Amino acid sequence: MCPTGWHVPTDLEWTTLTDYLGGLDVAGGKMKSTGTNQAGTGYWEDPNTGATNESGFTGLPGGYRSTSGSFLRVGFRGDWWSSTESSSSNAWFRSLYYSNSEVNRAASVKRLGFSVRCVRD
Repeated sequence: MCPTGWHVPTDLEWTTLTDYLGGLDVAGGKMKSTGTNQAGTGYWEDPNTGATNESGFTGLPGGYRSTSGSFLRVGFRGDWWSSTESSSSNAWFRSLYYSNSEVNRAASVKRLGFSVRCVRD
């Protein structure tokens, strides 16, 4: 949920962003915050491949909350919901990973706890 005047981006809005940044193969690096845990310069696990944050998105590796309530993959990935359903129980989301410069687009059950990025209306 976002504050008044803001919204969770649609699947199409996410696609517009990744296309603008050069496509799914390279957009992730342009969206990830720089640095690594190991070097004491950031939050991503080493090697944080391709991270430049040239988009200003500053994607952080918050991992996700499982359906059992456990937090998983913190430091290794960041996941953000879209507001677009892929079915009545699933929605589209985007992921960034520590080990590559890609953005992954997939659908998952809405019961998982992913991050939300709000966009101004």
